[in-house]
Amino acid sequence: MTHPLQTSFWKNAREQMGIETKKIDDFLLTIHKIPYTKYKIGYLPRSTMPNEKTLKKLYQFGKENNLIFIKIEPYEEKSKINPPDGGQKSKIFKIINSPHPLFPNWTQILELTKSEEELLKNMHHKTRYNIRLAQKKGVVVKEISNDKGFEIFSKLYFDTCKRQHYLGHNYNYHKIVWNNLKDKIAHILIAFYNDEPLAAYQIWIYDKVGYYVYGGSSNKYRNLMGANLLMWEAIKFAKKNGAKKFDMWGSLPPDYNKNHPWAGFTRFKSGYGTKFVEFVGSFDLVINPFVYQIYNILYFLRQIYLKLFLFYGYFNHLIYMSNKNKFQIF
Repeated sequence: MTHPLQTSFWKNAREQMGIETKKIDDFLLTIHKIPYTKYKIGYLPRSTMPNEKTLKKLYQFGKENNLIFIKIEPYEEKSKINPPDGGQKSKIFKIINSPHPLFPNWTQILELTKSEEELLKNMHHKTRYNIRLAQKKGVVVKEISNDKGFEIFSKLYFDTCKRQHYLGHNYNYHKIVWNNLKDKIAHILIAFYNDEPLAAYQIWIYDKVGYYVYGGSSNKYRNLMGANLLMWEAIKFAKKNGAKKFDMWGSLPPDYNKNHPWAGFTRFKSGYGTKFVEFVGSFDLVINPFVYQIYNILYFLRQIYLKLFLFYGYFNHLIYMSNKNKFQIF
């Protein structure tokens, strides 16, 4: 099974963003420049786990092209593959567990080989209730997989990013992705109430797997449970278009902390009767050990800065709302 991030569609999208790509043994590698330096970082997303022969080729390419390291995040279940042992078997390269993965180690997957009646039966009773409530209240879901649909989706997506203080990708990124994947694997489904969009999802269907990739929602009419109905319609849409599985794209593990920032969407996804799946993990193939250590320190400092930036933005939002509502928070 090939993941969408290893396709020619994704390759074209990344190249239009100005990102260099390279094929090594049928593995799609993207190469990211570090500003104001000669150094670069390689990224190998959602492939199978490269064997030692391919790892040597990746390492050699990295040495010849000033790569500090290559991040490898296989689309492989942990229960079905032995993870790398830290590079102890090779005198040529070193591969270690990444201290800063880009994808979460867990996702939730729904098997679509069951009938719609069975899928409904296996849901959490509250999810099933919310779906029926949305239908009863007049929420309708439409597929609008064109540029008009994309504009509705992007507005809801960025409204959600702002509301949740999430640093998502910018509009240009999403537009390039959409332009390269539409009419191929990408679809947009939107939930409406009285012609007003409540929520929108972009899903991909490729190689008999449906993926819930991006989503956004309005802060209005949340009591109508439009997002619940939208996810159910997305699942049915993927099933009708040949998908045998539906991947929720990311999740906390099943024993997640209920106070974690991701707890809400983890609970939301699990309501559809999904199975928690753990991937083999995220690994760094270290090319330049000395610069790699410096990079990790700077990365850590950058994360602190971003957290402070988000907190500052949230703090200003509270002050703005308190002044708007004439309510003193101190």
